[in-house]
Amino acid sequence: MNLGLAGKIAIVTGASAGIGLACSKGLFEEGASVVMVARDPDRMQQAAAAIVQGHPAGEENRIVTVNGDMREPETAKRTVSAALERFGRIDILINNAGAAKAGSFFEMPEEEFVETWNLKLLGYIRMVKEAAPLMIKQGDGRIVNIVGGAGRTPSAAFLTGSTANAALLNFTRGISKELAKSNVRINAISPGTTATERAERLAEQQAAAKGITVDAQKAEISASIPLGHRVDPSEIAAMALLLVSDRIPSITGTEIVIDGGQQPGV
Repeated sequence: MNLGLAGKIAIVTGASAGIGLACSKGLFEEGASVVMVARDPDRMQQAAAAIVQGHPAGEENRIVTVNGDMREPETAKRTVSAALERFGRIDILINNAGAAKAGSFFEMPEEEFVETWNLKLLGYIRMVKEAAPLMIKQGDGRIVNIVGGAGRTPSAAFLTGSTANAALLNFTRGISKELAKSNVRINAISPGTTATERAERLAEQQAAAKGITVDAQKAEISASIPLGHRVDPSEIAAMALLLVSDRIPSITGTEIVIDGGQQPGV
């Protein structure tokens, strides 16, 4: 898209698959260097190899991989340290690492809520807390939080994820005012049902919670999307790249919903 991202240094969490992989690929193709963070080292290496495939020799040096679990505070510190050690700065952060289990609220153990909040809500907050001070010092930086439509449209079968998402929207809006003083912009993207492996697992879990078949659950989801199709991860990546570019320099503290018209209201 020629967004002026060549030479920028980006961190992407949850980068080995789905939306995180699409964002990493898009950034790399725009000329940015990317620090990819994920829990599964083998899968992450495969993802990195796929991104650089077909590019000239030496281009692989624009990718650094960090194996880590965002539930552990040390992972955010190691990730920022790895970026500084290789590239000396951080211009872009895309928070994407997060997973939540769907299921009946009354059968969901409290630990599932705590784990979801620790991974996604606190994982995002930890990364912002580690990376943003460097951006503030530079007087420039871009952050995108991949949140989710459940933050505004909660489901009784997905309260672990919807509570984390709602809190992240609040965090994004609140911290944007502090960061804006130093020309650091932070925005949120809330995807609707997206064509990822994680969405497949969620459909299975939600079907089990409702006592219906997986096919029936998928049909119910499709019927709720006015455009009639799931979001492709590349669509989320395209919006993320636009937000971290300087094409729209006055947008911060905003949530952009990409869901095929699925959200029922404000």
